[in-house]
Amino acid sequence: MIETERLIIRPLTYEQLMKYAKCDNSLETELNLNETSRTISEELYEALQQTILPNVADKSKNYLFSTIWTAISKNDNKMVGDICIYGEPNEAGEIEIGYGTYDEFRDRGFMTEIVEGMIDWAKTRTKVKSIIASTNKANTASFKVLEKNNFVKIGETETLFNWKLDMN
Repeated sequence: MIETERLIIRPLTYEQLMKYAKCDNSLETELNLNETSRTISEELYEALQQTILPNVADKSKNYLFSTIWTAISKNDNKMVGDICIYGEPNEAGEIEIGYGTYDEFRDRGFMTEIVEGMIDWAKTRTKVKSIIASTNKANTASFKVLEKNNFVKIGETETLFNWKLDMN
């Protein structure tokens, strides 16, 4: 678990991910949280089914590098957004993150704080040397989160900016 000024960021277990995917407030009930307007995109649902759940179920892997970490507002006692690491560090010590803020909590600085918390956590992992991320070029808010956390743009495709933060 990660704690920041306004948030508690907790990794979800396999069983909690199953409840998360249902989007029926059963996860919020289990965690004693107030209900939220959380929805899951088709893309995230597909990632849950094809990648996240199988990786979290794989006992040979450290699930912390595959699960969804949900961020809970201490003031509201609600889930405000999520961050996920796309697998254990590669040979170069890189991990990749993806994240999203729920609509009702946007533009309040939560995701900047969530990413900062994840950076602090990653710094405690000896195998992690850097964090990478990709953002849609049209999603200004998403890449501002990375800029505020000192990520550097390292490249781009037609639709994406690629970012990196070295841990040293």
